[in-house]
Formats: sequence, structure tokens, C-alpha cells
Amino acid sequence: MKIRRRVRLDHRLALQKQTRDRNGIRKREERDRRDARIAAVIKANPEGPFTPAVASWIADKLGKPAAKATKEDILGLAG
Repeated sequence: MKIRRRVRLDHRLALQKQTRDRNGIRKREERDRRDARIAAVIKANPEGPFTPAVASWIADKLGKPAAKATKEDILGLAG
């Protein structure tokens, strides 16, 4: 007996929701750890130059290119 397409789709969607719920918690925790780690890097060297990972994080948090971020903006992110 074949499983119908709709049943397969419903099952796959249910599994995707479970995975999102389970992984979402881990991703949120990892984002918090990453924020703390990068803020520590900025505090240690507020003048720069910054690695691409830190520059990308700064740009994401400020909503503008890292090259346009002022020293005050960057220090504000570091806390």
C-alpha cells in the first residue's frame, strides 16, 4: 500500500517543526555565547583592526557597514 503524497507532506512538515523547535533553543544559546565572545574581543582591542568575523558581527548589530561604524558605536556594542 502506497503512502499518499499529502500524508508524506504532513509528516515531513511535522518533523520540520519539531526540528526547528529543538534546534532553535540551541541556536539562541549559541548566539548568546557568540555575542559575549565577540564583545570580549572588542573590549580587548577597541581600536581595531577587526577580523572579518568581528566586523560582520558589528555590521549586523548596527545595521550598517562595519567601515562606517564609529568608535562610539563599537564601544556601545561591547557594553
